[in-house]
Amino acid sequence: MNLSDPRTIRELLAKSGFSFKKSLGQNFLIDPDVCPRMAQAACDSETGVLEIGPGIGVLTAELARRAKKVTAIELDERLKTVLPHTLADFGNIEIIYGDVMKLDLKQLLREKFADCEKIAVCANLPYYITSPIVMMLLESRLPVNKITVMVQKEAAERLCAEIGTRAAGAVSVAVRYYASPELLFTVGRESFMPAPNVDSAVIRLSVRQTPPVILRDEKAFFRLVKACFAQRRKTLLNTVSNTTGIRKEELRVALAALSLPETVRGEELTLEQLAALSDQLSITR
Repeated sequence: MNLSDPRTIRELLAKSGFSFKKSLGQNFLIDPDVCPRMAQAACDSETGVLEIGPGIGVLTAELARRAKKVTAIELDERLKTVLPHTLADFGNIEIIYGDVMKLDLKQLLREKFADCEKIAVCANLPYYITSPIVMMLLESRLPVNKITVMVQKEAAERLCAEIGTRAAGAVSVAVRYYASPELLFTVGRESFMPAPNVDSAVIRLSVRQTPPVILRDEKAFFRLVKACFAQRRKTLLNTVSNTTGIRKEELRVALAALSLPETVRGEELTLEQLAALSDQLSITR
């Protein structure tokens, strides 16, 4: 079955009575060149892969050809009549129907990949829920080595942005705290069915065993980071004071202790400087 042929896919979906739901952000990847590249970047023969949102199984099949086993989580139960046909040739795939944001992923990974040397996550993520899923995967501290995902190109650039550059945001800081990100390649909108209005990109996050900075208070650090990027045009002094309630005088003392000017913006600080500022504030408060 040629799952890269739009006509074949339409006929298959029509027989199953399936129609696309905009609310689920369904854009099925059909490009015959993209899926092999993505699967190659995600896994090898010793890897157990957790796939999120297999759709009609195009990427799933490529993962199964390379990985030891694949467990795919699919939210849309209407695909129960489609996936058994598209993945019939593979014996190392299991489909679980459910919401990845609600499942106990640690337990699931223990059960499904106990005999795998490595565990990876791979997904073609709906644009509307990209950041929540990526951050859930990272913050959960799952026993995962790599996370390879396709996301909207703009989101990919933000997720992989260097801290201290204009392109970075609070999510960029969080990603680099938990992982080492890299943008692998871009994917045109014509690679999907139906075609979205924007291009995509594939990124890979190599999960860190230990964070790159040591923090006195991790929760306080992320509150500070969020505040720093809340009002990008304002100075750190003003935006952090406005959004956290920390008095400006406390902030002035902390900035001075780190030899940072009062006019500095949050987006200008490196990860190390943000960590140092967070620790300094926790000392003086």
